[in-house]
Amino acid sequence: MIIEKIFNNNAIIARDEEREEFVVMGRGIAFKKSAGDAVDKGLIEKVFILKQTEASEKFKLLLDDIPTEYVSLCYDIIEYGKNMLQGKLSDFIYVTLTDHIYNAFRLHDRGLANANPLIWEIRKYYPKEYKVGQKALEFIEEVTGNRLPEDEAGNIALHLINAQTNGGSRQVADVARHTQKIHDILNIIKYSYNIELDEQSVSYERFITHLRYFFQRLNKREKVETLDHFLLRQVKAKYKQAYDCVLKIEKYLGLPLSDDEKLYLTIHTHRVTLRETE
Repeated sequence: MIIEKIFNNNAIIARDEEREEFVVMGRGIAFKKSAGDAVDKGLIEKVFILKQTEASEKFKLLLDDIPTEYVSLCYDIIEYGKNMLQGKLSDFIYVTLTDHIYNAFRLHDRGLANANPLIWEIRKYYPKEYKVGQKALEFIEEVTGNRLPEDEAGNIALHLINAQTNGGSRQVADVARHTQKIHDILNIIKYSYNIELDEQSVSYERFITHLRYFFQRLNKREKVETLDHFLLRQVKAKYKQAYDCVLKIEKYLGLPLSDDEKLYLTIHTHRVTLRETE
């Protein structure tokens, strides 16, 4: 592995024998080194393999501006998140989360906080991601000696949620909007049925998951597989209250839903309210 570029004593860009490019970090890995020198593999602590070209280029620019200790810290948070969420995360999270954490500390040093108005909704609808965010605050405190506000657990969770949808660097705000809409949709159902939903039920968890992917499809303008319209007519007749509720949701969203989306939302609405209405 050969050094391609040196950012500082602890971070470099290197190429292997197959000309693959990596960002490599390690204490003193570039000390008294120059481009073209061999990398001391014994000093390697972290290797960033970013397959998405845009994310890779932005990450390199980030290394020019942000101290490597923040990059290293976020690497550990992201790796922990991958293990806990057991899913693939977009390479962009190395850019977005690192930039966010660095700026969160800059605000913290000035006595300012980055308040998250959706902290309650994130904790409720994305419990796994929120727990990773809480653990991240512990990592940060262990490394820096500073405890960031609890709102940052929610902010970190938003970045993780966005990365699971293969989101780019500008889509974290979309996740926040979708979280608010999920909250509002559940309220529409509760008020329409005049009930409280069982938030511990499998049906509730499945409905939340459906809504998450529903908003992803809307963002990407994807359509679900076309079904027989006869099935929708049957569901409308059998679950009239649930279908009427879906029409309220459609009105709230302010956009026409396909018959397929109405079908799935009707079935999920019926199931999530079934225990309370029987």
